[in-house]
Amino acid sequence: MKSIFNIEKIILLLFLSVLGIACQKEIDKKEAHQPKEHQAFPYKMPTEKPNFPLSASAERMFDYPAPRVQDNELFSQFKYTRLKGFDYNNGDGTITRRDPTRPIKVGDTYYLWYTKRHTKVPPIGWNNAAKATDEIPSTDWDLAEVWYATSKDGFTWEEKGVAIKRPEKPKSGWRSVCTPEILVWKGKYYLYYQAFDEPSGLKGDLCPVSISYAESPEGPWIHGGDAVIPFGKEGEWDHKATHDPYPIVHNGKIYVYYKSAYNKWPDNRKNYAVGHGLAIAEDPLGPYTKHPLNPVMTSGHETTYFPYKEGIAAIIYKDGNERETVQYAPDGVNFKVMSKISLVPIAAGPYTPDAFTNTKDGRGITWGISHFINAGKNGGRHSIIARFDCDLSLDYNEPGFKQSGVWHKPAVYFAQGLGKLRSHPEGR
Repeated sequence: MKSIFNIEKIILLLFLSVLGIACQKEIDKKEAHQPKEHQAFPYKMPTEKPNFPLSASAERMFDYPAPRVQDNELFSQFKYTRLKGFDYNNGDGTITRRDPTRPIKVGDTYYLWYTKRHTKVPPIGWNNAAKATDEIPSTDWDLAEVWYATSKDGFTWEEKGVAIKRPEKPKSGWRSVCTPEILVWKGKYYLYYQAFDEPSGLKGDLCPVSISYAESPEGPWIHGGDAVIPFGKEGEWDHKATHDPYPIVHNGKIYVYYKSAYNKWPDNRKNYAVGHGLAIAEDPLGPYTKHPLNPVMTSGHETTYFPYKEGIAAIIYKDGNERETVQYAPDGVNFKVMSKISLVPIAAGPYTPDAFTNTKDGRGITWGISHFINAGKNGGRHSIIARFDCDLSLDYNEPGFKQSGVWHKPAVYFAQGLGKLRSHPEGR
């Protein structure tokens, strides 16, 4: 009897001991998460968030990929180079090239597609769209077609000709086809582009996305469908337009990011806002299903997306509270700001060879093609395409791209003088 009592006593003691250890661990755990008393921020940069009260700004330091911007893989400066091989008719405004796709490499040759307008006269402006004719464009992208060029080094290009012509009226795109983007899928090439049926500016840029495909980057291109990304229902944010299609292969499917301006037409153009949606399909020709959380991006204009690690990164240019940032979403949907950038490439098409491989290990980008919309003088404004280089790559390390300061000459600032405040606030 005594033996049994001793065993029970031992079991009870063991139970209390285990319980005591567990309780102490829980206490230690809670104490570890309790903010300590105020301490001075250390001289040596911490690699992890310190466990004492911090200001809101100091807290945010540790929400980025690295507390020092110079160590942030998703921060870069951008350097620009003029491209060789393109003629702009002495800059008189009759030739424009803009909205370049991502370059792709086939064999030893890079291919690039873009919007090209070659008209007898420069555009007369969206506010004069009612005066546009079959020979007089309203905007820089009116009366345009999709052209392509090739290169061996990404600097010198040879223009090859038209890829997507304007079809005969009244087929979709008869007025203009522009803003292309390329997708490579199961050995075929797909060009997404905007198709205008009226001069841009009459009722806004109300145009859907069309698609054509080919067996070779040289073409010939076969028309694959119109309005492949459907407009939203009346009253929804994207019921007026689906612009700037940007396809990426992700999770074994076609992810197409697109833009729509809202809070805009027909009566309050100046109060517009811009959102970016995501449409997903099993096949490039559709059908496409829009993500229920659209818009997945509420800043940016001609936004650039590329695979990064297991998710998608984006370069955000213009419009919105988070303009001029690099953002990242592990799921390709819920983007967060990773860095603030300057001299952002406009309508950037980065060289992203893993954009079509369904990668879960995106390596980032180092170069691409973008555009400038304010080349030429007044009366001859036109767009040009140029090369940009950067370090937003996990496989590249150039400290020159990670410097945090860019110093412009005073003339750059004075060009943004008060005289242009009302005439054109964007400083064109």
